[in-house]
Amino acid sequence: MSTRAILHVDMDAFYASVEQLDHPELRGKPLIVGGTSGRGVVAAASYEVRRFGVRSAMPIRRALALCPDAICVRPRMGRYKEVSRQVFGVFHEFTPLVQGLSLDEAYLDVTGSRRLLGDEVSIAREIKRRIRERTGLTASVGVAPNKLVAKIASDLDKPDGLTVVTPETIHDVLDPLPVRRLPGLGRKKGEQVTAAGIVTLGALRRAPDAQLWPLFGRDTPRMRERAGGVDDRAVVADWEEKSISAEETFADDIADPARLEAELLALSDRMSARLRAKGLVGRCVTIKIREHDFTTCTRQKHFAPASHDSAVLGRLARALLSRWLEQNPGARLRLLGVGASELSPADASPGTQADLFAAQPQASAGDAPLDSALDRIREKFGQLAVKRGSTLRGSEPERPARRPRP
Repeated sequence: MSTRAILHVDMDAFYASVEQLDHPELRGKPLIVGGTSGRGVVAAASYEVRRFGVRSAMPIRRALALCPDAICVRPRMGRYKEVSRQVFGVFHEFTPLVQGLSLDEAYLDVTGSRRLLGDEVSIAREIKRRIRERTGLTASVGVAPNKLVAKIASDLDKPDGLTVVTPETIHDVLDPLPVRRLPGLGRKKGEQVTAAGIVTLGALRRAPDAQLWPLFGRDTPRMRERAGGVDDRAVVADWEEKSISAEETFADDIADPARLEAELLALSDRMSARLRAKGLVGRCVTIKIREHDFTTCTRQKHFAPASHDSAVLGRLARALLSRWLEQNPGARLRLLGVGASELSPADASPGTQADLFAAQPQASAGDAPLDSALDRIREKFGQLAVKRGSTLRGSEPERPARRPRP
């Protein structure tokens, strides 16, 4: 069996590079793309501003403290999507096996393309050339036998890099790297691992169970394999939308549970409307929680039958949030998000066999007409034209006070 040829292509400082391309006066300047208010975060940082320690997801205030001369511009998602379509068009000229991770990042399996288009390194060079020719932007590419190693490799020689890792050189390349280079490890877990004296991927690969089990438990064998560059995941070409979501960063941190539930219900309503507009239903609800210190976590719930009803999805999301708030009393949140995944066409859902042992989140008889009415009003008059009562004050609409009997 021939060795797989996997590419991980990552555009260099994509949003910032597009802005510098469209606005030549910004070239060579320390540029931040993101919210321009004090509560905003860095969506992208040019390489000029990265020298000062500015990174994506950093609060704007912190970024400007590191580089007071940085120029801040608001994101233009429409423009970034336009350029992204050009980039992905290049990918599909080489293989149908393209797995997009974001607007500026994708895995490509070119194993079957080598017979007609040359070896994987030649393909990678040509992809880089066509991207630069058509968009004026640069990309960094990792070439490896699997997705994990390709992703690590693409980040080793940025910008405009090309790093090739063969099966014979995997340990030579990975072993000296800091353990935090391992995708999916996470900031907190990375700190715990380094605090335990495991500083490099090589040390993680060779560490005994007695040292790793307190850190990873049953995931110990898998983490050791990942540190050694073992990964058999396939590149999955997926043209369908994987999830629909909505999120909000608050102007001020929120600690009041009733207000947080109201905010989440409003987001659930917005997300459900998007599902209905696309003719989709979901089987999994996920909430995203970001605390005041940027600690971020998610909670999810699978359910059946699939739904796009605002009331159903809102109740599931609210239950997840309530449980988290009970476990984290007094938490102050700067961001909430909610999403639906495991999507399928709405017209296919009635014939789907329901899970008899799963919780059945039933909507009331009046929910569907109400959803449709709200969707029509918002389509005609805008998203802010009407709100549900439950999103205004707390988890339930406020009831009028009962008058005392005479």
